Amino acid sequence: MRIITTDGFGGPEVLRVGEAPRPVPRPGEVLVRVVAAGVNRPDVQQRRGLYPPPPEASPILGLDVAGVVEAVGAEVNGLAPGDAVCALVNGGGYAEFAVVPAGQCMLVPRGLSFIEAASLPEVFCTAWSNIVWLAQLDQGETLLVQGGSSGVGLAAIQIARHICSAKVFATAGSDEKRQVCLEAGAAAALDYRGAWAEELRGLTGGAGVDVILDGQAGPNTQVQLDLLKRGGRLVFIASHQGETAEVNIRQLVRRHLVVAGSTLRPRSTAYKSRLARELVERVWPVLEDGRIRTRLHAALPFEQVREAHEILDANRQIGKVVLVVDGELGASVPAPSVG
Repeated sequence: MRIITTDGFGGPEVLRVGEAPRPVPRPGEVLVRVVAAGVNRPDVQQRRGLYPPPPEASPILGLDVAGVVEAVGAEVNGLAPGDAVCALVNGGGYAEFAVVPAGQCMLVPRGLSFIEAASLPEVFCTAWSNIVWLAQLDQGETLLVQGGSSGVGLAAIQIARHICSAKVFATAGSDEKRQVCLEAGAAAALDYRGAWAEELRGLTGGAGVDVILDGQAGPNTQVQLDLLKRGGRLVFIASHQGETAEVNIRQLVRRHLVVAGSTLRPRSTAYKSRLARELVERVWPVLEDGRIRTRLHAALPFEQVREAHEILDANRQIGKVVLVVDGELGASVPAPSVG
């Protein structure tokens, strides 16, 4: 099968099309013929040598796919060859075939194409696990999403707005990106290069927010803690602006603040399977009725993987970038699967 491989670590130039044996599903796994694969920030970090795959995970890049079940391993129930699925994979998505734990597969939402479905698993799983499970965002609370026009950011805004019934604020770096945040459901979208903290205090009558979802950290950490209400939660999903920060511990204690962080890829199959089930139960119906939407920045042919990574390197993306592995099936809307 064709795969995307790397010649060492570095920029997009290290990526190229190569070949590898087709994987064989083990008990509890399915083999998916990949139609489209999502491109995510962790892929960029792995390409740079900063995010090694967990033990036993495929070294091939790619954390979410959409396609057709080709074969099922022993002990798999509820999935059959021919089912149209999208899946959160542990690695190996940039390939014509990928093996996936069966529990991490989700039937493609009705009305969505394979390309659209490939944009869902990583960003919606990340958003749900962090703002719903970890931060426990509740009805009527307020959420600040830093970098709201990213794939995770747009998923978080919509989940918070349409499922958690929360009020959402977002930051983004351009007028176009801020407008997209507003269209996704943010009450206000602020320039993260400006006085966004002061603006948020004004917008909340000085109260601040209950939850902040952030991937930057570094020097903004204490600024964000200052914005939290009593009992507020600051959740990190990355630390792009710095791995360390000086914070006021006394403030944490006296104001009952919570600082947490998480990554999704090293989580257990049981955790990811439970997450997938909850997305299908809670998010898929809202996707299918159109209240929540996925936004594609670009869908590029498999061979243009370098161009896909260049978009993320330059932070140009608004929503999700997807690689189209099978051009004939890519834009098609699969018939509903019986399962």
